[in-house]
Amino acid sequence: MTTPHASPPTPAPDPARTTPGTLAHQIRAAFAFVFRDFHLTRRYWSWVLVFTFYDMVSAASIMLIGVAAQNPRLTLTLLLGAVMWSFLGRLFGEIANSISYERWEGTIEYTFMAPVSRLTHLVGVSLFAGAYALLRGVLVFLFMGLFVDIGASVTQVLQCLVVFMVASLGFMGIGLMAAVLPVMSTENGAQATNIIQAVFLLISGVYYPVSVLPAWIQPISALSPATYALDACRKILGVNGTGTAFQLGVGLGAVLPELGILLLFGAVTIPLGLFVFGRAETWAKRTGKLKRAG
Repeated sequence: MTTPHASPPTPAPDPARTTPGTLAHQIRAAFAFVFRDFHLTRRYWSWVLVFTFYDMVSAASIMLIGVAAQNPRLTLTLLLGAVMWSFLGRLFGEIANSISYERWEGTIEYTFMAPVSRLTHLVGVSLFAGAYALLRGVLVFLFMGLFVDIGASVTQVLQCLVVFMVASLGFMGIGLMAAVLPVMSTENGAQATNIIQAVFLLISGVYYPVSVLPAWIQPISALSPATYALDACRKILGVNGTGTAFQLGVGLGAVLPELGILLLFGAVTIPLGLFVFGRAETWAKRTGKLKRAG
């Protein structure tokens, strides 16, 4: 009597794998981009070390202007501006130049062909950029503390950190819009992102109050999230206003209007950045711009 051939048992599903299109799959894919960017940054660790050291020394040099003037209020104002711009500027730069990095590594076509949504890709890029920028900002802050007694309490520092995080949403969205420039122009796109970053540095009042800007520039400062983030942190640290005397710092509850504006920046610029990036991607694929290496 012949025994029928038994079918092989169905293998148990691998818990480490997720179904494409599910939320778990998208989260894993986003963190895959985080780890990819981490290993890419680690590959160029010597350059990271050089530029981080440059940021720390530059920030300390700016802060020492206040020390030389024997003005603790000015010193703290310059310190706050240097640390915040170290964070927000690096965040913007990493996101805006993400396409340039892809071109240099020769991975841009593989990334755009990967079976993940563009939202997942850009979320992963933004998460790494935020973590990397935060680490750079912390190192700058600690380095500046070697030169002067900062004078801020731990509570004030943590409250300013909350403001930094909320402000980062707006800069993420702006960075996504700026990231289309390297897609549209291989030769000049990266340089254009640096120009945008410099404009934000000028109009945001990073090292000075916006009131010292020419009258025709001052209204433009309202378009920068950094303007409101700096106002909020200066109120928290008690260095807002004019004069050399410190004021009593306030809590997060007193800067809710600034935090609300920063959240609004994120709510508007992030979807707009995703839309602009998607349109630029479609145009680049149709015209063959992704293939270009020079």
